[in-house]
Amino acid sequence: MRDLTRRDCLNVAAATMASVAVPLRILAKPPVAVKSVAAVFTVYRSKSHTDVLIGKILEGWKQDGGAGPALKLVSMYADQFPKDDLARNISKKFGVPLFDSIEKAVTVGGDRIPVDGVISIGEHGDYPTNERGQHLYPRRRFFEEISNTFEKFGRVVPVFSDKHLGPVWSDAKWMVDRAKKLKIPFMAGSSLPVSFRTPEIDVPMGCEIESAIGIGYSGLDVYGSHALECYQSLVERRRSAERGVKWVQFLQGNAMWKAVDDGLVANDVLEAAFAVVPKVGKKTMRQDENAALILFEYTDGLRGAQFMFQCISRTAVALKLKGQRQPIATGFEERREPNHPHFAYLLKAIETMIHSGKPSYPVEHTLLTSGILDRAIASRAQDGVKLETPELAIAYKPANYPHAPFPELLTVPR
Repeated sequence: MRDLTRRDCLNVAAATMASVAVPLRILAKPPVAVKSVAAVFTVYRSKSHTDVLIGKILEGWKQDGGAGPALKLVSMYADQFPKDDLARNISKKFGVPLFDSIEKAVTVGGDRIPVDGVISIGEHGDYPTNERGQHLYPRRRFFEEISNTFEKFGRVVPVFSDKHLGPVWSDAKWMVDRAKKLKIPFMAGSSLPVSFRTPEIDVPMGCEIESAIGIGYSGLDVYGSHALECYQSLVERRRSAERGVKWVQFLQGNAMWKAVDDGLVANDVLEAAFAVVPKVGKKTMRQDENAALILFEYTDGLRGAQFMFQCISRTAVALKLKGQRQPIATGFEERREPNHPHFAYLLKAIETMIHSGKPSYPVEHTLLTSGILDRAIASRAQDGVKLETPELAIAYKPANYPHAPFPELLTVPR
């Protein structure tokens, strides 16, 4: 009998969990020190990113009053209060002060930095869109005020910034440079790379990737970052990665499918990715008139290809590894119950950083994907011109960080 591989173990674990309908791996652990956090966010309403992240600190991994992370929310700042606002009620219910400035939230209204970490959520809310269609969420402003508070009071603590950086490139780059200058442990990004994957595939660190294709759905600005982060989370595992991207191009319509027909994009790998995602309606890929392709090239010569479709409802990545005849593919799940559990695994990565003082994975991963997305949007605004991107020669060492159902969501007394 052959030895079980890690992939076998993951498949067994996934099948076992599915059979007993337990979507979260919550295990008991001896009590640990609880770290305090401040939350800075645009809005707090039901099912917002604030709710499914901060709500898990307040009410547990499942947001049912059960076990949760070794974190305690001690202060909040809300940038906007829509009609369906929950921030004020949450503040009263849990006794967490809601301050009228970011500095006051980070200092908990005092004259020092007493918190152990800050979670910044610049997503959702009423904010303008620029001429290129980028929703101008105040992620840089939030991080600037957080870091200015660190500088003013002479102490830095870990910071997590939700979703992609920027969203415009100049802001994304400024945020990372600012964090490096002040030596702030800094993480950012999407919940999807750490979510459940179906089916499980084995992509070893240091492997040789001959072709890689990602597919995502919805709008380029709103969901392109999720798709690119899933794509990068697998592609960065290749040998000698990561050193960045040298050009980016946005394609649609006939130009997009010509890239496939001419062999710039491997059709069998694209078909493998498309096969593992749920479909919306009966349109095929080529019948999707709103489909788009971000085509790019890494500095080591690997061709990057990220499709965005409207006829599917999940993100997926397919790869052809050296020595394999057939491509492998996986879909990144967005389960709704209990309370969007992929955000529990994102919060676990944040919790680990706040406790260790070190990012769970490099922020440069998100800087690179933010840059690819911004350059793709710029190419779209210029009718699909290929843009040279020396600014995206971003080198970093990938982290071999697990995805759901690992690492275990360990319990702490509430």
